[in-house]
Amino acid sequence: SQVCWSREASETCRTWGPEEQVLLIVHFSVPQGSICGFTIVTGGAARLVFGYDSYGNTCGQRNEQIEGVRLSGLDHSDRKFVFFLDPCNIDIVQRKIKSMALCVSLCPTEELKTYQDLKRFAMFNGSELCSYELAGHKYPGLPERFTKCPKLPVPPSKPLPVFNRCTPVDISCYARFAEAVVTFVGDNSVLHRLIAGVAASKEIIIGLCVLALVLSMILMVIIRYISAVLVWILTSLVVLGSLAGTSVLWWLYIDHRLYGNDTSTKVTKEGKEEVEVSQDSSQALLVYAVAATVFTIILLLLMLFMRKRVALTIALFHVAGKVFIHLPLLTLQPFVTFLALLLFWIYWILVLLFLGTTGNPVQNEETGLTEFRLTGPLQYLTWYHAVGLVWISEFILACQQMTVAGAVVTYYFTRDKNRLPVTPILSSVLRLVRYHLGTVAKGSFIITLVKIPRLVLMYIHNQLKGKENACARCLLKTCICCLWCLEKCLNYLNQNAYAATAINSTSFCTSARDAFVILVENALRVATINAVGDFVLFLGKILIVTSTAFAGVLLLNYQRDYAEWLLPLIIVCLFSFLVAHCFLSIFEIVVDVLFLCFAIDTKYNDGTPGKEFFMDKALMVSRQQHAFKRSNRNSPKLVHSHGQQTGISKCFTRKTQTTI
Repeated sequence: SQVCWSREASETCRTWGPEEQVLLIVHFSVPQGSICGFTIVTGGAARLVFGYDSYGNTCGQRNEQIEGVRLSGLDHSDRKFVFFLDPCNIDIVQRKIKSMALCVSLCPTEELKTYQDLKRFAMFNGSELCSYELAGHKYPGLPERFTKCPKLPVPPSKPLPVFNRCTPVDISCYARFAEAVVTFVGDNSVLHRLIAGVAASKEIIIGLCVLALVLSMILMVIIRYISAVLVWILTSLVVLGSLAGTSVLWWLYIDHRLYGNDTSTKVTKEGKEEVEVSQDSSQALLVYAVAATVFTIILLLLMLFMRKRVALTIALFHVAGKVFIHLPLLTLQPFVTFLALLLFWIYWILVLLFLGTTGNPVQNEETGLTEFRLTGPLQYLTWYHAVGLVWISEFILACQQMTVAGAVVTYYFTRDKNRLPVTPILSSVLRLVRYHLGTVAKGSFIITLVKIPRLVLMYIHNQLKGKENACARCLLKTCICCLWCLEKCLNYLNQNAYAATAINSTSFCTSARDAFVILVENALRVATINAVGDFVLFLGKILIVTSTAFAGVLLLNYQRDYAEWLLPLIIVCLFSFLVAHCFLSIFEIVVDVLFLCFAIDTKYNDGTPGKEFFMDKALMVSRQQHAFKRSNRNSPKLVHSHGQQTGISKCFTRKTQTTI
């Protein structure tokens, strides 16, 4: 199912059978869709949308008798709304209303204060608000009215637009929900003022969010021009800061030692304990100073040996800026990914709600109400659905990485940039859908296998907070930290594996192995690019956030109400950081893919006729400044063949003026 991007390499590149890819995608997507189909077929979706009463009857339709449940099997064709006898009886822990529910034909639009009002409402509107076995004209005199009729006074209500629940017009009784969510606000007046501030500043907030978008796009382009100055300034500041910190520690140690020697005779007359404390402080400062000295020496040596590799990082940033100029649609990738994630999350939440109303009818022993619960093996559907949330979210993010990698690889290995495909990003998406969905599914599944245990351990740690001993707490935190580090490493390796797949269309495992070999051969360069590049991009995020916040302060100053600044500024800062992170993460992916292409290009090409380089002039200058050692004889080739080894040059160098 997979193809190489040149005819010469089509016989040497390894293929991955279509049956493997199809089976993986089937096992990946069909069970998730089956859960939604199961909830619809068994009536869970209908019960969620139309609502059901406390006897298991779905409102708005004819129902079948449920064995062992009285008052079930009623015809509610003319009763389309769910009415709660005590809508304010809320269980915050279980997140549900602990009240009897009935299907009614009309929600009370006016307040009903007495049982005579209930009788009058039932007689005039034909909508009985007490339990089904009670006659409406007998409400005032029935002894069961205190338990099977609504709590007085009945507040006026209106049905929700879609879910047909009678909701009180005055939702003040739901304030406990807000208290559970907003726990940091103790005074309701403060909460009201914050909300009022957001409402009054909504135009400014929207404008500042747009400003953050514009700044993020501009920064990705201009960073190619300021990268050299910025990187060297940051490197110099780190070195100077390390030297200054080491000098201060040695000065404090010498000063403390001199002070201790001068006062030691006075202190000994009062007691030996103070002398021991002084000596301990002096020894601690000595340890700190020595450790800082060792760190500074190592840092200086690293800077000395890696100074030319820092130049490579600058060149990669410069070329990445050119990539965004030639492929401007790359800036839309965060929007597309966010839209895909948002749609999936909405679907996932809906299916989760469907599962909450799916299953067999069970009578709650505490309240006596009928509820629907999954029993037996079906109760694990919720857990499987939760795993699907992690897997498909990672799958969507991996599709973004694969799309960006394919477009950048096309750009890099096209000699004449004027002959780029009309829509290289769309071409990359089509290749992804046609050939590489199995690769992306496999890579995202590996991340899921690491993330799920970490989330489970975090849940256990939170549940046992204050109950476990120190050893168990330390062990749990260690496992969580190790799994987090492993997840980050696998994410980075997966990203490079997708780039290798985009280059040679090999399977995921083959691409991951070949990418790992390339990264190990260039370990120092990888470390430099990740350290310097990530720090520069982090400062870019901070720059966007601070610039947006500064503009927000200037704009909000016109309102002259300083108490209302807090929440609008927090919203703006969070949104600007999220936007900057999304855009600069795309920039980081582009830089990483460019480096892998550069490493492959320099490994299999040497500039001689027939093996010309594909790299940009900026990367060519960086390469000439630092002799890149190649080890073709002892390292595996990125493209394999049956019976012989073939370098990537055979995949690309024979077609010098054509696109990939």
